[in-house]
Order: sequence, then structure tokens, then C-alpha cells
Amino acid sequence: MTPLPEDPPSPIGEDDRDTAVRRLQDAYAEGHLSHGELDERLQQALTARTHDQLAAPLASLPAGKADTTSTIAAAGGRITRRGAWRVPRRLKVESAFGKVRLDLSRAVVEHPVIDIVLQLGTGRARITVPRDAIVDMEDLNTGWKDVRHRVRQPSGPGGPTIRISGTMGFGRLTVRHARR
Repeated sequence: MTPLPEDPPSPIGEDDRDTAVRRLQDAYAEGHLSHGELDERLQQALTARTHDQLAAPLASLPAGKADTTSTIAAAGGRITRRGAWRVPRRLKVESAFGKVRLDLSRAVVEHPVIDIVLQLGTGRARITVPRDAIVDMEDLNTGWKDVRHRVRQPSGPGGPTIRISGTMGFGRLTVRHARR
């Protein structure tokens, strides 16, 4: 009997590495790791090439918080979020009629990647992203009008990636970068 070939190790992406680094930093902040342990595990995470290698520095940590989706919904009227609000990892916005305004310029963004899923019927939507954010709208389906977004080169490293997906019916989406 010949042994079955093993599956090749699966490579990790930058999102996986960023998530692992953030989890190690959170564990250190919560007192689960000493400064020396944090340095050692960060080095392992930053040099890992496969999921198995990335799992090693995370092995003894307490279970991470589950990624949940927060939903903001309204049949009509306005949906507005601005100021110092905490942006969840995944945000779903549902509106049959009305206006949507999300301002992330002063929001608390704790994740390197934010997924915003739009389910909009009619009306307009405006999303203001941080100045150094990278915007990805490849998975957004628009029905009647095009999206307005002027691509801006990030002013420095470390800005979040904002992925906007979902469907829009007869409204217009405007995405702009904050000026400050």
C-alpha cells in the first residue's frame, strides 16, 4: 500500500499575518504575554510562510473574539454614523429608501481590513474614509448609477483597507477620503 501524498502547506496572506500580529499585541496588552514572549512570538509571526508556522506563536493564547457582523438597517429615512464611533470588522448597511452617510474619518478603526456590505434600494450613500485608507470596491454591484470615487494614494503606511461590497439599486455611492 502506497502512502497518500501530503497536501502542500498553504501559504498565508498579509491579512492573516496582520490578524496574528494584532492578536499577539492584544494578548500582551491583556497581560497574557511578557514583553520577551511578545518579541519572540512577533518574530515568529512575521517570518511565518504557512498557516502551520503562523499557528505556533498563537497556540497558547486564549481564544480570540469571534468576528461578528454588525447591521444597521432602516426602511426609509437616514442612516448616519459620524464622529468617534467604533467601526466593527464587518458592517452591513441595509436601506430600502433614504440616505446613508458613514464617516470613518474620526471613527475608531481597530482592524486592518474593514468589510462594508451595502444592501441599498434607492437613495444616496456617502462614505468618508480615513485619509490613508485603501478602498476596494471590486465586489460592489450597482444597478443604475456609477460609483464616484477618486483614487488617492495613501499618505503613509498603515492605513486600513476598506472593502465595499453588496448591491445598490437606483442610488449613487460617493466615496471620498478625509482631508485631514
